[in-house]
Amino acid sequence: MVQNETNKINREETAFNVGRYGGTRMDVEQRLLEKKGVLTPAERRIADVVLRQPQVVGFGTVADLAAASDVGTATVVRFAVKLGYQGFAELQGDVQHGLVGQLRPAAERIRDQRDPDKDLVQHHADVEVGNVRSTLDAVDTQSLRDVVERLADTGHPVLVVSGTASRGVAQQFIGDLGQLRPECSMLDGNEIDVLRTLALAGDDATVIGLDLRRYDRWLVDALAAARQRRAWIAVITDSVLSPLATSADRAFVLSAASTGPFDSHVGTLALLNLLVVEVAGVRRESASVRLDQLESAWHDSNALTDD
Repeated sequence: MVQNETNKINREETAFNVGRYGGTRMDVEQRLLEKKGVLTPAERRIADVVLRQPQVVGFGTVADLAAASDVGTATVVRFAVKLGYQGFAELQGDVQHGLVGQLRPAAERIRDQRDPDKDLVQHHADVEVGNVRSTLDAVDTQSLRDVVERLADTGHPVLVVSGTASRGVAQQFIGDLGQLRPECSMLDGNEIDVLRTLALAGDDATVIGLDLRRYDRWLVDALAAARQRRAWIAVITDSVLSPLATSADRAFVLSAASTGPFDSHVGTLALLNLLVVEVAGVRRESASVRLDQLESAWHDSNALTDD
């Protein structure tokens, strides 16, 4: 019992220790993002476990992570060093820090899910609120500013490319953004359609990509084509190792946990709403004129009713 309490205290102290990089910790996901191009297939499997099962790293051993990733323990150690850590212990400390700061609510939701007496409606609400909080908490402020600046600038037409499952929230985003500024449309269709749209949009286009694992192959190809056309790309996806992020200038990682068989897009919608809100703030004057014009058109044609 005394040893268990000592281990617990040590883990908590490690989680809050300040790292050796300039006095602050560098986020594990940021390290993975910077190194993703040089990771071997085995190291990518380790990275996937780090991102999707951080508790294995935070409160397990080298052997636990190796087994979960189907690699040898030496590969785990080399992986940690490649990310810039002195070894597994330092990687574990950063992951523990992330668990304490961000993932503890998710772990509580998992425990709630195992409770047969849990109110189903409340449990669903907890999961969805968690998705929104995790997604928005993960937003990098500078990346947000960069994307909003691009979306608010009418010199850059906006094209949104979405996987099938997220197409509904993508269309909602285009509808809202299109009321604030001109030239907002979906990038879809066959290869000819995609290439034609990109060519006509020109080199100044802003492309927003949206998809979760398992990713639509055509969408990955469309983003690669957009990169070749020198478009500026921001993606919303579920991992820094997502193939969508490969082509991106900026990337947002969202939470899509669900109480059912399908991914939740509540967090996705919250992030897209955030982008719309910020663009509206930047374009308040000109957007007000556009909204007045829309309201006038709807009123004159009696297109809406409260009856």
